[in-house]
Amino acid sequence: MQGVARNFFILGIVMAIAGLMLGLKMAMTNNHVQMPVHAHIMVAGWLMSAVFGFFYHLFPVARQNKLAPFHFWIHAISIVVLTVSLYFVLAGNPGVEPVTAVSSILFFLGMLLFAWIAIPVINKA
Repeated sequence: MQGVARNFFILGIVMAIAGLMLGLKMAMTNNHVQMPVHAHIMVAGWLMSAVFGFFYHLFPVARQNKLAPFHFWIHAISIVVLTVSLYFVLAGNPGVEPVTAVSSILFFLGMLLFAWIAIPVINKA
């Protein structure tokens, strides 16, 4: 793997480790309040990052798109901020909720950017 494909896959591995650690913490403490955070980390962090990484690996023309690195950074920053801020919201800090909202919107914009990059590549394949 090279470039943005490698970056997405490494991010996915880091997110999987973080999600599994949170899952273990919840199991050991029998406190599952953070289950939504665990789910976001595992699906939006690990799974989506891995899918993006595989896509960019399988379609080298997509990773050559000048927007691909921007896609990586918007995804990486938004998923980290989203999950960390959601953790604090669910821990009883509602003042952090605007940060969660903004990062959720950025995450969505990152998905739209991926669609912008991927759909033309898929249509030519």
